Formats: sequence, C-alpha cells, structure tokens
Amino acid sequence: MKTVSLLRPLLEFGAVVVALIVGLRLITGIFGGRRKMYRVSFQRQVALLFWPLLCLSVGLPFLVSFLFAGALSTYELVLLLLISALVLGFAGPALLLHLHYYLHNHNTELLFEPKQNVLEVYQDGQRIPFTRADINKVVYARCTSRRLFWSNYEYVQLHLQSGQILTITSLLLKLNPLADFLRNTHLESRQYLFCTVRS
Repeated sequence: MKTVSLLRPLLEFGAVVVALIVGLRLITGIFGGRRKMYRVSFQRQVALLFWPLLCLSVGLPFLVSFLFAGALSTYELVLLLLISALVLGFAGPALLLHLHYYLHNHNTELLFEPKQNVLEVYQDGQRIPFTRADINKVVYARCTSRRLFWSNYEYVQLHLQSGQILTITSLLLKLNPLADFLRNTHLESRQYLFCTVRS
C-alpha cells in the first residue's frame, strides 16, 4: 500500500510532463514555420540497413561457431561456404551501396517542401543556386527488383545547365516524392540491378 501511495504522485507528475510535451509538440507543429531539412540521419540509415544487419546478426554467429569446431568434414566445409555465400551475397551489396551513397551525400543537405514549391540543395553548408529552368534533365535511378536487400538504394541526379551534377541519394529521404516533384523537368527513369552512382 505504501508503494502505491509513493508511486501515485510520481505517475501523476510523469503524466503531466508527457501531456505538456505532446501539447507543445502539437502547438509548435501547427504554428511553427520550421522548414524540413533532409540530411543523412541515424534513423534513415537504420531503416535502410535493417535487413542486411539482421542477416549478418543471424548468419555471422553461426559462421563463427564453425571456427571453434576444430577440424571440419567435407560436408561441414561445403555448408560453411554455402551459408557464407548466402549471408555475404544478401548483406554485402547493401553494405557496399550504403557506404558508396554515404560518401556521396554525407555533406549534402536538402530543403524540400513540395507544397511550397521549394527545392534547395546545400553542400558543405553552402547553397547551390539553381532554379527549375537551370535543370537540363533529371535522372531517377532505381533497382530492377523490389525484393532485394539493396532495392531501396536509389538516387536522383539533377543535371544543371552549368554542367554540374547534383546527386541526391536515398540516404537523405525517400525519393518518390522528389521524382514526382521533378516530373516536368525532363525526368528520365532508369533501372539497374545495382544502383551505383553513375555520372
């Protein structure tokens, strides 16, 4: 009974704090005019790497167990090679693409608000000035299969009249809304089995 009487004020205080935080979040969300900047974030990286990391976390302990087993029979060696190929075949390409995209976009920020017709690209904190009229073409590269671990890795390239190519990868945001926003600027959709960034 004493425990309940001690916990009740703490629970009431916690409920009030949570209500205040939710209320402030709603008020700032409704009235705040804060613009949405997209950058390489931890949440986005985890969302893309979930299945490859899950594959590694399941497969690697099994593979490591073979290392401590001592001498392996031919059957065990074939099984070890087969499982290694499966684990690395599923997770490896996604990890390589992730690193490749990270090297392209770790210093890139994107201000994208389609309802306000705003698209701005920043590299190393500096805005790259361009308008829709400055875009010669847009290339939207996607994976041919939607079922592979690396199928969510895609990119959009803006080819500017100045000759500069701005690459926006899926590490920053989901690219379907951006491609829809740019559909009237000579959009070319391309499909590859493995979407490495091409010039």
